[in-house]
Amino acid sequence: MFKLPTQYDVIVVGSGHAGIEAALASARLGCRTLMLTQNLDTVGQMSCNPAIGGLAKGQIVREIDALGGAMGLNADATGIQFRMLNRSKGPAVRAPRVQCDKKAYQFRMKAILERTIGLDLKQATVSKVLVADGRAVGVETDLGLAVGGRNVIITAGTFLRGLLHVGENSKPGGRMADASSGLSASLKELGFEVGRFKTGTPCRLNGRSIDFDRCQIQPGDEPPPRFSFWSSDDEGQKGDDIFTLNDVSRPEFHVEQLPCWITQTTARTRDIIKNNLYRSPLYAGRIEGTGPRYCPSIEDKVVRFAHRDTHQLFLEPEGRHSEEYYVNGISTSLPYDVQLEFVHSIPALERAEIMRPGYAVEYDYFPPTQLLHTLETKLVPGLYFAGQVNGTSGYEEAAAQGLVAGVNAALMVYERPPFTLKRNDAYIGVLIDDLVMKGIEEPYRMFSSRAEDRLHLRHDNADQRLSPLAFELGLLSKSKWTSFEEKMTLLAKGRQLVIDFKIGGVPISQLLKRADFGPANLPEEIAAAAPVEIWDLLTTEIKYEGYAQRQTQQNKELARHTLQRIPDGFNFETVSGLSSEARQKLSKVRPTSLGDAARINGVTSADLSILHIWLIRNALHYNSGRASEVPVA
Repeated sequence: MFKLPTQYDVIVVGSGHAGIEAALASARLGCRTLMLTQNLDTVGQMSCNPAIGGLAKGQIVREIDALGGAMGLNADATGIQFRMLNRSKGPAVRAPRVQCDKKAYQFRMKAILERTIGLDLKQATVSKVLVADGRAVGVETDLGLAVGGRNVIITAGTFLRGLLHVGENSKPGGRMADASSGLSASLKELGFEVGRFKTGTPCRLNGRSIDFDRCQIQPGDEPPPRFSFWSSDDEGQKGDDIFTLNDVSRPEFHVEQLPCWITQTTARTRDIIKNNLYRSPLYAGRIEGTGPRYCPSIEDKVVRFAHRDTHQLFLEPEGRHSEEYYVNGISTSLPYDVQLEFVHSIPALERAEIMRPGYAVEYDYFPPTQLLHTLETKLVPGLYFAGQVNGTSGYEEAAAQGLVAGVNAALMVYERPPFTLKRNDAYIGVLIDDLVMKGIEEPYRMFSSRAEDRLHLRHDNADQRLSPLAFELGLLSKSKWTSFEEKMTLLAKGRQLVIDFKIGGVPISQLLKRADFGPANLPEEIAAAAPVEIWDLLTTEIKYEGYAQRQTQQNKELARHTLQRIPDGFNFETVSGLSSEARQKLSKVRPTSLGDAARINGVTSADLSILHIWLIRNALHYNSGRASEVPVA
């Protein structure tokens, strides 16, 4: 065995979204960092939909950005359609989403990594984690190369014993056309518990074969909502960078947006899929892994929602210079001929050409209860897991874990205190706490309902919550910190103005609490004191202040009632407002107290609040060990 002469502080295994943020965070904190990947040509590749953000996920990306991460700024620079989801609803549940140019996102991120001081990229397949005296000390590759490192971060995504399925055909791989990894065997030998999950992706179509005249157009928002709080790019991009499609260095953010398109399946689509379920590896029993509840395959949709004749589909472009379209809504592992048949049963796709078939992938993951909140493993000090190896789904959840693991691996090198986020600090805190404390039974996806303090954890204030901490850690550059301080100065000025200035004897701060009064109603001399973004943010803060305080009080009250009894035989189906997942899991586990219910994976804080209020409003007593209702006085 040959040992690489260079000794690294942190070794990151994998170059997906988790690996990228882990490596960048480690290097940013001054550690000599190495990223190892099976293929340098697929660094940062978007294996599924080339989109960043979405409901709850958009909040995570803005938190990553506030902590100095790269995902948000890279999405802004390579986005081809920007939207703010839930715009008609309250600010707490609004979330940005951007459809990116798949290759521009990937290549721009690779360039960022290559130009980062203190970070080395090397192509290698890691086959073993090296352990000495009970702690991680490096890795070994399948070519017999040993690399020493003080800490190791595993971010192998879906590649651990990855198995691809298309109909009756299966072959090893973590992604179509990419090899699988046998690293999980080494980790199992170390004593780690290993589980099996599955995910999938839809087919990609040739845009020239789609009849867009028969689709509903879905344009982007104007002006486009940005992800990044920063208008300056510190990541070493050069002026001739051809992969930066949108200028992120200027406050005026202009994007030549591409539209997405909407169509739907038909009753014939449903019948074709039902008649071929026996050929699906999912229903033929050839797939053992548990799939994602909230991103089901089209086979699952047809079976689980048998009463529905149609399902909505989104045709989303994969790039500015590509004709490939991602068909959002028909993830499948059916055989190629069946995929072609049911695609041709969809309006506007009667003559569509499949460029890449959909497929399912099974992979190993490690139940995250084996981790500390720092994402260091309990079993092997100096070894960290981040991303889909922890059982999560989605680019955003993976990137958030990667950042936390990278920061903590670097802090350990310097013997500095660990970095953790509490549930009331960030969605990232909710994500990690759910994983390590509750565990998972299916691929984890973030939802706003999982966050007790979602009225406070908005996408628009992520920098106020997290950037001071990031700067203190050393994750933010001086230029970004200066930009943040300037923003805070404007916010403070605006807050004082709305307190001091009155209209009709009423302070503007009081008027802004009214639903019919907003930034557009401000006197001209007041509005001119700060940009419109500042007034929008202040208006949201003021309107939400009372609601946020009430939510905090309700959360404290709920925490005091963890011992509140749930009667034996209680029928959870009678509680209106509970999510279907909560009803299912509560009925299965049958917790005897709110505290027990809180520890069930899939039961959110919103579900607990609903259950708590229902029990309070409906006095219950025991009758022969069964629950019966007593009218509330």
